[in-house]
Amino acid sequence: MVTLDQIRRPIDEYILEFDAFVRKNFSETEGTLIGDMLEYVLSSRGKGLRPIVVMLAAGATSATGNFGKRTMLAAMLVEMIHVASLIHDDVIDESNLRRGQASVNARWQSRNAVIIGDYILARNMNIGLQSGQYDLLTHIIGAMSTLCEGELIQSDHASKLDTSREHYLDIIYKKTASLFSVCGSVGAISVGATPERVAAMRTFGKMLGMAFQIVDDILDFVPNNNTGKPAANDLRERKITLPLIEVLERVSVEEKEAIMHHLPLCAESEESVAYIQGKVEEHNGVELARQTVQAYLQRAMSALSVCEESDYRNSLLALCEYVVERDR
Repeated sequence: MVTLDQIRRPIDEYILEFDAFVRKNFSETEGTLIGDMLEYVLSSRGKGLRPIVVMLAAGATSATGNFGKRTMLAAMLVEMIHVASLIHDDVIDESNLRRGQASVNARWQSRNAVIIGDYILARNMNIGLQSGQYDLLTHIIGAMSTLCEGELIQSDHASKLDTSREHYLDIIYKKTASLFSVCGSVGAISVGATPERVAAMRTFGKMLGMAFQIVDDILDFVPNNNTGKPAANDLRERKITLPLIEVLERVSVEEKEAIMHHLPLCAESEESVAYIQGKVEEHNGVELARQTVQAYLQRAMSALSVCEESDYRNSLLALCEYVVERDR
């Protein structure tokens, strides 16, 4: 199985530089509330896939095979948008866990979590503006409104229990794949890549992001998963994701009605959770969803054909393998 350490190998030296760059721009006096919150957030950023995509895309499309401060800035801007969005997501979902440890809202209450998320977004945009790299900032900033739109659409359909395949794909594009798409294209823009390569990296990021989110939703149906959140969390939040959609599209009218009867009960009833999980297993919902993951990853890998052979390109290909094999 491919590991993140293998994927990061071509950019190892840049990762250290990137982490120092983020801390330089997002640190406050220790012992203050904002300083403690920022330190907690930065220390639990997770795998850092989005800045990895930015840097690998820059390396793969650069005429020289190198990249510098512009790429670091682009990587930081997208990463901190993502970090802020996760803080806000946990508040909205009333989640007490993030990657196996207390979420920001659980540790400092929802009010302070919302404020620190807003603070990170505001500071992020201010840094972008002060840098004068308006082409990068203009390209990235649209992702913020897309993320918010995706959250609102998901909330609306969850309340109505009417999420179709079309709705679902629109939601995961806006909530996840849109930012991955920006990661690919802004990485290429940061090194002055040709329009063809910028477009190819945008496609790569989008397809990778679609696959990534579907795998996330698949893992929600896996008992004892390593995501740091309880299994079946989506069911408890009334979210209809692809493994369940695959089942709903195939079962009889009677079975569909029974599933939809149990879905709003999942927040309080473990029996209802177990019933739906059983139906997903019985009708191979997870396996069918994995087939869609593979289709997206094939399109992601095809997009890389515009780049010549390099360690960066090989790591982007390996990232596709990592996404489909991951368990967290």
